[in-house]
Amino acid sequence: MVINPLENWENLRYNIYENYYRKAGMNMANANMEALGFKKLTTEEIEAAGFNPFKMIGKDWMLVTAGDESSWNTMTASWGFMGIIWGKPAVMAVIRPQRYTKEFIDNSDYFTLSFFDEDMRSALLYCGKYSGRDVDKEKETGLKPICIDGSVSFEQAKTVVVCKKAYAQDMSEDCFADKGAVSAWYPDNDYHTSYIGEIVSVYVK
Repeated sequence: MVINPLENWENLRYNIYENYYRKAGMNMANANMEALGFKKLTTEEIEAAGFNPFKMIGKDWMLVTAGDESSWNTMTASWGFMGIIWGKPAVMAVIRPQRYTKEFIDNSDYFTLSFFDEDMRSALLYCGKYSGRDVDKEKETGLKPICIDGSVSFEQAKTVVVCKKAYAQDMSEDCFADKGAVSAWYPDNDYHTSYIGEIVSVYVK
């Protein structure tokens, strides 16, 4: 089920996507979210859920995914933020220029952050080590992609955060006050692009 701070708008958008996928002959995963074990929470329940980004992102890791049913890619990330900006709940994901997933986020309005139980750790390790340009991540990991609100996540996820891309900016060496971070993390000058996404819905099991 879906957690949605903008429920009326989300219901309208859901109907638009549902009609689109039906006409295209695709499976509309949203219609089956309850059957997949997800449940709906209110906005108040989201706030009370006590999401801990330090654990969820930094220790458990996440898959950052963008695209659609016909073409998508995902990558593992352990850096990122959750909070409030411009009066809205939001996330920040950071992606290096050589990552294949960056191409999908740059060409998409939405992306997802997916979190998993520990038994999926090997899949996350694989998605962080190998590029979707070279391997079929779905085949090699057993991940089962599903369409969610104009983007893609996975049936095995326990929490999915759907984000509408709001802002993107390339990091620059000139902007680093901590020059030690430049030498430690960017010896090849492959600076991340920061993506801020407004949280439009959250699915939980």
